[in-house]
Amino acid sequence: MLYYLFRHLGEFGLSGAHMWSYISFRALLTLVLSAIISLWFGEYFIKWMKRHNGEETQRDITIDPYGVEKKGVPTMGGIIIIVATLVPCLLFGRLRNIYMLLMLFTTVWLGAIGFADDYIKMKVTKDGLRPLYKLMGQALLGLIVGLTLWQSPDAVIRENVTMENNGAELVIHKSEPVKSTITTIPFVKNNNLDYQSIFSWMGDYKRAAGWIFFVLLVTFVVMAVSNGSNLNDGMDGMCAGNSAIMVGTLAILAYVSSHIGFASYLNIMYVPGSEELVIFLLAFMGALIGFLWYNAYPAQIFMGDTGSLSIGGIIAVTAIIIHKELLIPIICFVFLCESVSVLLQTQYAKMGNKRGEKWRVVKRAPIHDAFRVKPGQIPDNFKILLNFPKGCWLESKITTRFWIITIVMAALAIVTLKIR
Repeated sequence: MLYYLFRHLGEFGLSGAHMWSYISFRALLTLVLSAIISLWFGEYFIKWMKRHNGEETQRDITIDPYGVEKKGVPTMGGIIIIVATLVPCLLFGRLRNIYMLLMLFTTVWLGAIGFADDYIKMKVTKDGLRPLYKLMGQALLGLIVGLTLWQSPDAVIRENVTMENNGAELVIHKSEPVKSTITTIPFVKNNNLDYQSIFSWMGDYKRAAGWIFFVLLVTFVVMAVSNGSNLNDGMDGMCAGNSAIMVGTLAILAYVSSHIGFASYLNIMYVPGSEELVIFLLAFMGALIGFLWYNAYPAQIFMGDTGSLSIGGIIAVTAIIIHKELLIPIICFVFLCESVSVLLQTQYAKMGNKRGEKWRVVKRAPIHDAFRVKPGQIPDNFKILLNFPKGCWLESKITTRFWIITIVMAALAIVTLKIR
C-alpha cells in the first residue's frame, strides 16, 4: 500500500518519495518491521495461548529426553511468523506483482492447513489432521502454483545467451521476455536446461508435455520441501534457525535474478518482477529471527505445523519462481537429510521385521533425534546400522551444529553462481 501511496505522492514532488522505488530500501524496512512485529506480537500471543490452554500435547519422555522441561509450552507459533510476514508485505510490497501474490497465497494456504492440524492435536486427537489430507493440500497448492506460472502472462524470463566477441565471451539477455520451462543446472557451464527438450521426441506436443512435466515437478517439490521442514521442526530453534538461513540465501539469488546487470555478469536468467520476492523473503526472514527470540532453547513457544508447513512451501515456491529448483537439495540439505532418514529407517525396519529382527539405520529418525538418544534408551535387541554418536548431545548443541551445516550449504549454493 505504501509503495503505491508514495509513488502517487512523488508525482506531486514530495521529497524522498522516490526512495520507495528502490528494492534495497523497501527490503530493509520490511526486514526491520517484520522482526519488530514478531517480537512484539510474539509476547502477547504466548500469553494469550497460555490463558486459553493452547499447549502442545505432552511429549513421550521415552522418545524425547527433554520432554519434562517442555510441559505447558504453547504451540501454533507459526501464527506469529505468518502475521509478521504478511503485514510488512502488505505495507511495502507491490500487490499487483504475480510473484508477491503467489507467495502470500502460499503462506496463507499452508498456514491454514498447519493451523487445522495443530488445532486438532490440541482439541480433538493428538494424531492431528490425517496425513493424506495434508498431502492433498500440499499437492493442490503445487498444482495451483505450477498452473499459474504456466498461464500467467506476467510469469516470464529473459534467457541468458553467451556470444563470442573478439575472442571473448559476452553474456546478453534476449530482448523479448518469454514463458519458459528452463531451469538452472548447478556446477555446469552454459547451465540452462529446458524441460521441453526432454520431450523433443513428441514433436508438436513437446511444449505442452514440457509444461505438464513442470507442473508435476512443482507439485512434487512443494510437497517434498514442505514435509522436510515439518520433519526438521523437532527441537527448540532448529527449524526457525535453519529456515532463516535458507530464506536469506534465496533472497540473494532472487535479487541477482531480478537485476539485469547482475544476471548478465553471473550468466544467469533474468526474471523480471522477481525483485518483489526479495521484499517477501526479507519479511519472512525478519519474522523468523524475531520468532527465534521466543523459540530458542528453552522454547517459550513451539512453531507447530502452522509454521513448519508454510516454511517449506515458501522455500519451494521461491526456488521454482527464480528457476533454481535444482539447487534445493543444496540449500535445503538439512531438510533432505531429515526426509531421507525417515524413508530409509522405515524401509530398513520393514526388512528386519520380515526376518523377525529389529533393524534400524540410525538410532532414531528423523536424523536430528539420533543425536539426543541417551544410553540405555535403545533396547539391546535392536541392530543399529549407523550407531553414531555413542553418547547424547545437548539439544542446543545439536541445533547449533545443524545451523552450521546449513550455513555451509547456503554458501555452496551461492558459489554455484560462479563455479561451473
